[in-house]
Amino acid sequence: MHTRRLSLALALLLSPALALAHPGHDTSGMLAGVAHPLTGLDHLLAMLAVGLWAAQQRGAARWALPLTFVGAMLVGGLLGFAGFALPFLEADIAASVLALGLLVALAARPPVSLALALTAGFALVHGTAHGLELPDLASPWGYAAGFVAATAALHALGYAVVRLLPPAAAPLVRLAGAASAGVGVWLLAS
Repeated sequence: MHTRRLSLALALLLSPALALAHPGHDTSGMLAGVAHPLTGLDHLLAMLAVGLWAAQQRGAARWALPLTFVGAMLVGGLLGFAGFALPFLEADIAASVLALGLLVALAARPPVSLALALTAGFALVHGTAHGLELPDLASPWGYAAGFVAATAALHALGYAVVRLLPPAAAPLVRLAGAASAGVGVWLLAS
């Protein structure tokens, strides 16, 4: 039953990207904003990992990690809209995929302040990349609303996977983190 619900949730989450197969449907930029985190493997893995990692935490960190990511990502998006490009942006994004994957693989529980600082730093680079890729003629606010909504949905999906699986499946979650870290290594090497 859980597998069926997860499959349905994933199908519904990814369905907006299918609507982007034909251009000219969205002048607000919202669908482009939704598509950006869903269609980039680096963004997709990092944002799912934040949800997975948050679900492995205790107390306030469970909600503070995803909220921090979304807030810092939005700040990064605003920087990107203004044309501010961070040096080594793509390498930093790949490093975030590696680091978040390792944090999930290890089910790490650092002090909350350190976890929030790491999360904010990762989110800032992802947000800056989103902002720099604002499509021509798209509303920055619609685009930002789209990538914020998609990111929150990916965090929620990662969180739900961990919380809905039986505790005996924890090694599978850690394995998913290790696989994500492996993709991060591959992205850094390419």
